[in-house]
Amino acid sequence: MNSPALANAFAFWSQADGVGKSTAVLLLVMSLATWYLMLVKALHMWRVRRRAPKVTQAFWAAADLEQAARRASAVAADNPFSVLAVELARGMRQHAADVPGLAAALKRGDYAASILRAALQRASRQLDAGLGVLASIGATAPFVGLFGTVWGIYHALVAIGFTGQATLDKVAGPVGEALVMTALGIAVAVPAVLAYNFLLRANRDIARALDGFAQDLHAWVLESPRVLPDGAVPPGTTNARGGT
Repeated sequence: MNSPALANAFAFWSQADGVGKSTAVLLLVMSLATWYLMLVKALHMWRVRRRAPKVTQAFWAAADLEQAARRASAVAADNPFSVLAVELARGMRQHAADVPGLAAALKRGDYAASILRAALQRASRQLDAGLGVLASIGATAPFVGLFGTVWGIYHALVAIGFTGQATLDKVAGPVGEALVMTALGIAVAVPAVLAYNFLLRANRDIARALDGFAQDLHAWVLESPRVLPDGAVPPGTTNARGGT
């Protein structure tokens, strides 16, 4: 025997027209997208925050920048803190190789600052990915539900106009459809707004930690007399300071 909830859902679906069904499907897609993004982003941020101390500990325990980047990448290659270290090491190799170009005219500290700034911007874009979708769903889902509500009330008025009687059997179905659409819009919007606020705050915490790590890296590059081991020049490039 079917449960009352399943029977009610089937009755709602069977009496809805194409517009009502399309609205319900749209709300369902928005709800699935919300829960998917919420779970995936929360898991990703949990991994980033869990592995960040291990990455920084491995980085600062190394003897030079090359070794530090390798150790950080070995802990978690996709962690934003590891990416910062790897990008800085790659940039310092390029700068030490005296590759012709505008970048070669920059001092070591200025070039390191540009590398770290670009890496921070990429990390910020990756952390913020999906938040715009959550914000859009949270802002628009109530209005999508409201559209379904208006459409259901319109059906009730049409039924009254055809029969000339506002009896319960004529208006119960359309009015029930309108109330269900209102509830669906709210049920979709609330999790999206809560998830957006939670993830946005978590993103800001990670971004502040990344910015602090980048500042420490830049200060270390400025203070360290040698950031790379001797001979750390990309193969096949000419180093004007010391040959090939």
